[in-house]
Amino acid sequence: MRRSTALLLICLAASLVASGSATAQQDSPPQKEAFLTPPADSPDYRLLGEFVGSVTDPSGDDQTLGLQVRPVGNRDFDGLLFSGGLPGQDGHDPDGTRVEGLRSGDLMILTGTDKVFVLDADQCRVMSVDGQVLGQLRRIKRASPSLSAKPPADAVVLFDGTGTDQFKPGAMDDDGFLKVGADMLPLFQDFDLHLEFKLPYMPKSDSQARGNSGIYIHSRYECQVLDSFAQPRLFNGCGAIYRFKAPDLNMCLPPLVWQTYDIRFTAARWNADGSKRRNARISSWLNGVKVQDDVEVVDKTGHGQPEGPTLLPTKFQNHSDPVLYRNIWIIDRGLSVGDDFPPVVQADESKQAQASPSKKQAASKQDDSKPSAEDETAKTPASDSKPQASESQASQAKSSESKPASTQPAGDDSDDSGQAN
Repeated sequence: MRRSTALLLICLAASLVASGSATAQQDSPPQKEAFLTPPADSPDYRLLGEFVGSVTDPSGDDQTLGLQVRPVGNRDFDGLLFSGGLPGQDGHDPDGTRVEGLRSGDLMILTGTDKVFVLDADQCRVMSVDGQVLGQLRRIKRASPSLSAKPPADAVVLFDGTGTDQFKPGAMDDDGFLKVGADMLPLFQDFDLHLEFKLPYMPKSDSQARGNSGIYIHSRYECQVLDSFAQPRLFNGCGAIYRFKAPDLNMCLPPLVWQTYDIRFTAARWNADGSKRRNARISSWLNGVKVQDDVEVVDKTGHGQPEGPTLLPTKFQNHSDPVLYRNIWIIDRGLSVGDDFPPVVQADESKQAQASPSKKQAASKQDDSKPSAEDETAKTPASDSKPQASESQASQAKSSESKPASTQPAGDDSDDSGQAN
């Protein structure tokens, strides 16, 4: 009986794929839509997420699998299947296999490998193509170990939900989160930056049109922010140094979940005659995992401003998508004596921070950003490697006690006009 049910599901998968292809040819191009809270009564959204577990192959060997799945509109889904677990977990193989599927009712069936995956909101059944049940994957929700990290004593708080005086322009939404299109007023040469971001849910958009923003350091070098969940590592994906180097691992979590970016930046050095003596360097951690390791950046990236010795504002890019930011603080490495970066929040401290409303950012708003199904919550692993302090010229750094420096804006950011990045 169990085997015949499995075979029936596999036959259903084939018919769904066929009907889905026919429907796709008839449908008009999807309309762009963005959700900042989970859409009500959306069966597609309830299937979005990560699944992990152990299955037994027909040969009798046990295998750990990780599965990331996302809706792409019109009941269609795609995702990546990983051996060894999810990105950031021990044993994870970053070379995932693409899977595709179509939802029917509350179920969705994924194909594209030598296995078939039948998902509901809580779990995923795994079968062989001939109908043998191999095991089950459980839904898991993960959170960054630096989520809700408190700024250390030597940090400058740039945004905590009480105002936007450290940005120009700068605007908050009704819940006290920073909107895109904000330029930092204080100027720092070498720094450690912590920020948290929430991607909108945009199921009918793809690639660079899906939850796009970015951190333009000194208006020149972009650390990409993008909904790259369930996608391969890309040189223009989340965690990338835009169009210069892909992240070592795609640690992007699902949209509508608060995520962390920790960035260590060392500025380029210049001679008195204006020639460059040394290139800029970037290390970054996405959701607590190092994805860029002291990368030498030889020139400006994407549509950044030309390199030069003058410090320019760091920008939270407006690319037309409603990405939100919170808990932004920075450490001036020309003045700091510590090296405890990126931060790691203990489990009990993290729960307390998320349970206690801060300013207008009520805990209920954060809880609304999670899929409704019961599941397991886990921290993404923190990177074992701690960054090493690099040379900095304190005389060129800004004091944490000083007022924001006045500077001429670095000209129009061509990215804000809608170019894909």
